[in-house]
Amino acid sequence: MSRVAIALAISFVTVVSGEQQRALPPIREAHASLPGVRLFYRDTGGSGQAVVFMHPATGTSQIWENQLIAFARAGYRAIAIDRRGWGRTEIDPAGPQPGTAADDLLALMNQLGIQQFHLVGSAAGGFVAFDFALSYPERLRSLVVANSIGGVQDEEFVKLGTALRPAEFLAMPAHLRELSPNYRAADPEGTRRWLDIERGSRSGGAGSTQAPAGRADAARGATATPAAAQPLKNRLTFAALEKIARPALLLTGGADMYAPPPVTRMFVQHIKGAEFVVIPDAGHATSWEQPDAFNRTVLTFLKKH
Repeated sequence: MSRVAIALAISFVTVVSGEQQRALPPIREAHASLPGVRLFYRDTGGSGQAVVFMHPATGTSQIWENQLIAFARAGYRAIAIDRRGWGRTEIDPAGPQPGTAADDLLALMNQLGIQQFHLVGSAAGGFVAFDFALSYPERLRSLVVANSIGGVQDEEFVKLGTALRPAEFLAMPAHLRELSPNYRAADPEGTRRWLDIERGSRSGGAGSTQAPAGRADAARGATATPAAAQPLKNRLTFAALEKIARPALLLTGGADMYAPPPVTRMFVQHIKGAEFVVIPDAGHATSWEQPDAFNRTVLTFLKKH
């Protein structure tokens, strides 16, 4: 092929790529009216397989801003939710007692007409992801849990968590616990953006019953997530996780102080066929610190399923 032909081919690819990017509709922001709550979500739309993102305790659906468009460009319908007690989700104090986050997710998927989807949960969002996988396995195509201690209640695991995360650790500011030193040094602007999202998540939206103290409980692996006043449907144990039969990927950061690789490997050993990936140098917010590596890893996994 001549240089001119090569140049024309490159130009054509560039134009097509630009058209494809421009063709992506804006992310839709909406509230779903569910029992006792107006659940806020972001939705890229489209006809591709759905990928649902569950945020950590130190964030909202905004924390997935580096994933939504990337996954939409890869052909997926990407959806991110503000769980009860976070962000722009609005709780009705006069409504019925809150159910579980898994039930909220199920109700939203039913309302959107989505039968099966991929579920991605980070940190405390991983608690919900495991809970949903155990409660409604027929609705999942696959499961991805990142940087999470999973809410597991086995006595020895809880003791290990207390040793790894003593009171002095939990008393540190969130960004020191969760963002790696490498990231904080290399990307001050990204650190500020993460902090803005983390601080904004505490308001919990109109009518929220969020209690900030619940974050420490979630870090210790409490069965309930007091920050959102929502219990889990299941008591999560390693024995319970052995019942998960959907394709699963567990990943963490090499510098994650909550869920370091040896801790995440414990989960892998109890989920049949689970894949395990460590992204070097990333902290507890791997999807935020290293979005390209995170997206590439998860998309490669999703394409198999």
